[in-house]
Formats: sequence, C-alpha cells, structure tokens
Amino acid sequence: MEFLRPASWQEALAAKAEHPAAVPIAGGTDVMVEINFDHRRPAHLLDLNRIGELQEWESGADTVRLGASVPYTRIIEELGAELPGLALAARTVASPQIRNRGGVGGNLGTASPAGDSHPALLAGGGEVEAVSVRGTRMIPVDAFYTGVKRNALAPDELIRAVHLKKATGPQQFSKVGTRNAMVIAVCAFGVALHPDTRTVRTGIGSAAPTPIRATAAEEFLTAALDEGGFWDNGKIVPPAVARQFADLVAGAASPIDDVRGSASYRRHALGVLARRTLGWTWQQYRGPEG
Repeated sequence: MEFLRPASWQEALAAKAEHPAAVPIAGGTDVMVEINFDHRRPAHLLDLNRIGELQEWESGADTVRLGASVPYTRIIEELGAELPGLALAARTVASPQIRNRGGVGGNLGTASPAGDSHPALLAGGGEVEAVSVRGTRMIPVDAFYTGVKRNALAPDELIRAVHLKKATGPQQFSKVGTRNAMVIAVCAFGVALHPDTRTVRTGIGSAAPTPIRATAAEEFLTAALDEGGFWDNGKIVPPAVARQFADLVAGAASPIDDVRGSASYRRHALGVLARRTLGWTWQQYRGPEG
C-alpha cells in the first residue's frame, strides 16, 4: 500500500487523477476500520490532512460552505444556529475522539446508508462540491447516493465541500440504537421545516439501500399545513395529520432484517421518530407561547 501525502489541493487533484482508485483519508474514522478488519486493501491511500482549506467553513447570505474535513465537534460548537439538524446529528456520532476527527466529507464518500449525517443533509437540502483536474461540478445531495456504499463521484473526483442551505425554520434529528454512543443506527430520521418556501423536507437513514427522503410524506404534510393555514395561525398540528405523516414516512422505507433490528421494527421505529420530531419542530415553530 502506497501512502500519498499532497501538500496542496492541486497536488491532491493531480494525485487522484494519476491514481483514480486511491482512497482519500482525512479523519480516517471509516476507512481505517475497513483496513483494520481487512475489508479493504487499496493500493494507494490519499492523505488530505495537510490541506487546511478542507477544514474551514464560510457563511454566505443563504448558505454555508462546509469544508469536507470540518470535524463534527466544530459543527456542534460553531454551526448550531445555521445548520441545527446537522449539529444535532453530529452530537450522536460515536465518541468525542471520533467527533474530533470525522467529518461530513468522509460520511458522504463512504455513503453508508447508516451514516449519521445523511438524514440531516437530505432534510436541510444542499449540494456536494465535487472537483477534479477537469473542473468543478455541484451534485445535489438528493442525487449523490447511488447504491449501497456507492456515490455519484467520478473516479478522479474528490469532495471539496458541501453547500448547505441555512435553516429558516426548526430542524430535528433522532435515531434509534442499542445505546447512546459508539453505535450504528438501527434507523434514523431528520426533518426540517422551511417556512420561507412553506415546505417540509425529510431524511431517512439505515432503513433502505441508500439514505432517502420520504417525499410522499413531505408532500402530504406540506399540503396539510398549507390547507389548514398552520404556517400563519400557528395552531397545533392535528394528531390525525401527524399519524398520517408518520405512516407515510414508515412506508417510504425499504429496510432489511439484520443483527441490529428487523425490517418491521425499523418501519415501526421510523413512524415513532417521524411523529416525535414533527411535534418537536412544530412546537419550536410555534414558539414558547404556542
């Protein structure tokens, strides 16, 4: 195994172009596990730790440009207001040591359906900045996941950053696991209210071959909130609406039976998570006097 250690972004792109099969490593929280268990033995590892720009973020008028290697700890500490759903998801990632090393770029690159950041990324909306020596392209997060642990990157591309919409309303994330830390999610769910467009977005993790949105549930709830005038009157969402939303979220999943949980349990748990997170986000939207 050859270890490539570029000193700049351009050197990294050149190395990836020369060795398309090279596996990028920054935090190493996913890659090193696979190597240690002999599940992967790449000919080249591409170390990105010397490229400082990957560990920075910047705020624009409506979006946050999040460097691929910004660690989860900094997302929690610095971006809770702009990206609350992602900050909540980051709090559930493994241990403090791993949160200090791992970042969203690695989660996206691995593209595991159980990755903790995916539901929040889908619910919040955004684009992945993919770069090669040929140029830059923006890939919508919705289109980034192409199969089990597969993504839309070309062999010579690297993730430079993720462009995420700043929250215009409450966002929530919740997951089910066998314990509170150092656990792979049995299932996970994220929801975001977008009052500026009067829409709702969701994200489901660990309950389908890829992270997915529950689009039918989103469309139903968006229509129900609009027809009932809830965005303006701030009334409590009726229990029947919440139940239907939860049922549609559960129906969007296509889980499997495995050692962490059965398919039927995952569907049930997703419905519970959907109902609870909707209640939390709507209470936040209504405010303390709602």
